[in-house]
Amino acid sequence: MDPESVEKSLSLFDLMLSGGLAGQLIIAILFVLLFVAVYIYFERLFAIKAATQIDDNFMLQIKDNVLNGNIESAKIRCAQTNTPVARLTEKGISRIGSPLEDINTAIENAGRLEVYKLEKNVSVLATIAGAAPMIGFLGTVIGMVLAFHELATSSGQAQMGSLAEGIYTAMTTTVAGLIVGIIAYIGYNHLVVKTDKVIHQMEATAVDFLDLLNEPA
Repeated sequence: MDPESVEKSLSLFDLMLSGGLAGQLIIAILFVLLFVAVYIYFERLFAIKAATQIDDNFMLQIKDNVLNGNIESAKIRCAQTNTPVARLTEKGISRIGSPLEDINTAIENAGRLEVYKLEKNVSVLATIAGAAPMIGFLGTVIGMVLAFHELATSSGQAQMGSLAEGIYTAMTTTVAGLIVGIIAYIGYNHLVVKTDKVIHQMEATAVDFLDLLNEPA
């Protein structure tokens, strides 16, 4: 078989390496963004998963301690549980004796702090999801400019094969940018859903605790 008749294979890795200095720089930036996105996703996922793990009997034990006047025992039980729900409950217990409005305000403030902790660095994922495709497109535009510059400087004598190769090599940065952006976007939305679950859990706990304080003695 004539070697020239063999169809040329299209290797994405080879295209990335043959994209010139500008293309390689863009690809390197996208790889860094991908690493950051994956790291943040799994770090936050494990943190949120840990925040949702709480004993089903936690509030029952807190209720029994509070109704029996064992405030210190309730605080100790909260301190032994390292979750946002437990910290919110402990904040409310520490305000027992104050007006309900003050207790509610203290719980809300503590809740906002817990939400801030849960959402730490999650906004970076959203930024990567939006920036990565644009960075990839920037690499493509640079590659297209260089390809047409070569065509212009050659007085139109540049071979179409080399010109086309330069163009599809430049397009690989857009492909890479879209891949990184899609991964970051999916990860961001998944973390948002997980975080909302913890927030609803904290809200339900706050309502249960305030109802407990409203129960007649």
